[in-house]
Amino acid sequence: MKKLPEIQAVAFDLDGTLVDSIGDLAASCNVMRQALDLPLLEESVLLSFVGDGIGRMVHRALTNDHESLAEQSLWEKGFALFVRHYMEHLTDRTRPYPQVEDTLGLLKTLHLPLAVITNKSERFAAMILRQLGLEDEFSLLIGGDTLPEKKPHALPLLHVCENFGIAPEHLLMVGDSRNDILAAKNAGSVSCGVMFGYGCMEALIRQPETTPDFTVHHFIDIYQTIKKNNE
Repeated sequence: MKKLPEIQAVAFDLDGTLVDSIGDLAASCNVMRQALDLPLLEESVLLSFVGDGIGRMVHRALTNDHESLAEQSLWEKGFALFVRHYMEHLTDRTRPYPQVEDTLGLLKTLHLPLAVITNKSERFAAMILRQLGLEDEFSLLIGGDTLPEKKPHALPLLHVCENFGIAPEHLLMVGDSRNDILAAKNAGSVSCGVMFGYGCMEALIRQPETTPDFTVHHFIDIYQTIKKNNE
């Protein structure tokens, strides 16, 4: 791996990076579909709909298509059903990925401020972090509705850099999806792709525009890579 700029702060995606949340997301999608007399969808199908915020996921879950939009009145009914169920079941099955807590602790020994940048709405993200005992690990949380733009736009990353008082090239963005890698590239930041998340990182690596600066198979590898790079 090439020598990277000094990493002075780290931002993490949430779903598919810090936490495995598909069980609760899928359950809420299927509760919504069942209430609307639609057949249930396999979890593997619903997993492919994650990454662009809950509003977009509801569209995809209603149409069973990644690109189509549901009719507005149907979407409004579906969104209300989804939110009502999801709010009450945020962490029934959602758990941090292995090594997350230990790695976050180790990163703090390097005196690196940590942030979460997710396209999930800020209130849901905050509740999940709090319920999983991760809230105090992060100095900043940016949700998909916190700012006028969300990933893959550069704004969330630039906002984090401004708050942390660092140049964008010294921020590491860790994520599992196209949005994460593109956001880092658009901001001029360093990108790390996790191989265990929901996005197909192997496919992203094959395209120059979505190739991360480095990848990790295990969460602890993030700490080890930063420590070695910054020495």
